[in-house]
Amino acid sequence: MAAEQVVDLLESRKKIDEIDAQIVALFKERMDVATDVAAYKRKTGKQVFDPEREDQKIMVLREMVDGEFNKISIEDLFRQIMSISRKHQYQVLGPREKEIPFEEVDSLEIEKGMPVVCFGEPGSFTEQAMFEVFGDEISAVHKSTFREIMQEISEGRAKYGILPIENSTTGAVEGINDLLMEYDVTAVAEHFIKIEQNLLVIPGTKIDEVKTVYSHQQGILQCEKFIRKYDFGTKTEASTSAAALKIAKEGEPSHAAIAGKRAAEVFGLEVAKEDINDEKNNFTRFIVITNQRIYLKDADKLSLCLELKHEVGALYNILANFYYNGLNLTKIESRPIENRNWEYRFFIDVEGNVNSPGVENALATLREFASKVSVLGNVAKR
Repeated sequence: MAAEQVVDLLESRKKIDEIDAQIVALFKERMDVATDVAAYKRKTGKQVFDPEREDQKIMVLREMVDGEFNKISIEDLFRQIMSISRKHQYQVLGPREKEIPFEEVDSLEIEKGMPVVCFGEPGSFTEQAMFEVFGDEISAVHKSTFREIMQEISEGRAKYGILPIENSTTGAVEGINDLLMEYDVTAVAEHFIKIEQNLLVIPGTKIDEVKTVYSHQQGILQCEKFIRKYDFGTKTEASTSAAALKIAKEGEPSHAAIAGKRAAEVFGLEVAKEDINDEKNNFTRFIVITNQRIYLKDADKLSLCLELKHEVGALYNILANFYYNGLNLTKIESRPIENRNWEYRFFIDVEGNVNSPGVENALATLREFASKVSVLGNVAKR
């Protein structure tokens, strides 16, 4: 009996190999026909993506099989085949009008003395990121809230601004994504800094004299174990550098700040304990925003905001769309939509440049499953 089962398995595998070879041959033939379709669309100016045609085709294909599992599987299979076909057509057609009307530039326009807006007081980590990106000949404009930075950029008082968006230990910086949707700005670059938090005190203060520490909420979260060890009370400030400024002004030995060494130098404080964050491999990602509709030539990350249709499989189809187009998803975060109970926006980062056929195809297809698609920027590392 066992020998017969082995024979049956080998025979079944042989049949599968034969079927697979036929599928491959038919796939190649289908791609050849897709090339002809692309040539027709080039001649007539017809759009590559025709959702009505694809939906009709899917309905016909579903009726060719029995059982709900097979119907779902056939739809999934042919959605992917259609996606591959569109991507091939975009490659054949070459450059065309982009899904997002952004202009490609080689570099950021940086002039001596130009204002660049950053979050926090002098000595902040954001200021450090700003100087690393723009150099030290720009004019730093410090703002104490993220909203003020957005206003400065969107209203044209500065061309660029920089602010923290994500930390490797504590996750997303609260409020940034919502503001990116609210204001007419574009994310154009990102910069990473290793964050080393320190306990800053009035010169001569011993650590056992400290009762309360002040910092931005992110700074407090990044140092929770250290804070518990010394049983410090905590109070939040607008930024880590704002906390350092407060301590310096007060001159109260029982108060300390969690901030960077730059802040200690700026405000004349002493480092009572260095590198106090819980995770030593602690990085913050900063984004550069602008009021220009641009992306850098070497941009390699697309930031999107999606509002999904309220239907079964909407999120699955969105995520599958990235997979079908070979785009690596690096972040997904949901945020509630204001005044719409239990409805959410999804903030998504995927690797890719708007010039690539995969991104073109993905952006075109996203609108099939999302009620709203907003491109927040095509971001380059700086």
